[in-house]
Amino acid sequence: MGQGLRSPIGPRAVHLCVDMQQLFAPGGPWPTPWAPRILPVIVELAGRVPGRTLFSRFIPPHAPEALPGTWRQLYSKWREVTQAQLAPELLELVPELRRFSPPAQLVDKTRYSAFSSPSLLPLLAHLGADTLVLTGAETDVCILATLFDAVDYGFRVVVARDAVCSSSDAGHDAVLHMLSQRLSIQVEVAEMEEILSAWRTADAA
Repeated sequence: MGQGLRSPIGPRAVHLCVDMQQLFAPGGPWPTPWAPRILPVIVELAGRVPGRTLFSRFIPPHAPEALPGTWRQLYSKWREVTQAQLAPELLELVPELRRFSPPAQLVDKTRYSAFSSPSLLPLLAHLGADTLVLTGAETDVCILATLFDAVDYGFRVVVARDAVCSSSDAGHDAVLHMLSQRLSIQVEVAEMEEILSAWRTADAA
């Protein structure tokens, strides 16, 4: 699926890793079972560009009533995931990624898209970002929501095919197929080996 990269990745690119938290790890309340398979790939990229890596964290409300509409319905079903009941450590990054922050920075969000965080756009502006390399979870929810917002803001978007995952294999496959068919001009999908070979940045080790 996908066409690979169309051109080299320049020094203004930023790695945005979405929601690789204990909350979504195997054994967590919202597990993504094959997240451990993509984790070494994300570790490799974060280790290469720690100063140009951002980690988003999905932060649930204290109680369902703190959010409107269907969000309230979602957390009424999943009260054990609200902060009133959730163990705080489940909101942290998985241990393998914590060592990169700092210099990598954290972006906390309460919605699916990382752009719902008020701190993301200012951070990207500070870093002079023109390209986002997306990794993390879940392909068909938070990655997809972040991807569309990134396109709307005019960023070049690169999805690392072997560094995104979902709790739904069908959803994951459907999104990658859709990207190759419908958004091939604005979104590139490539393996991490190709991304690392193509990324030219002073931060790279």
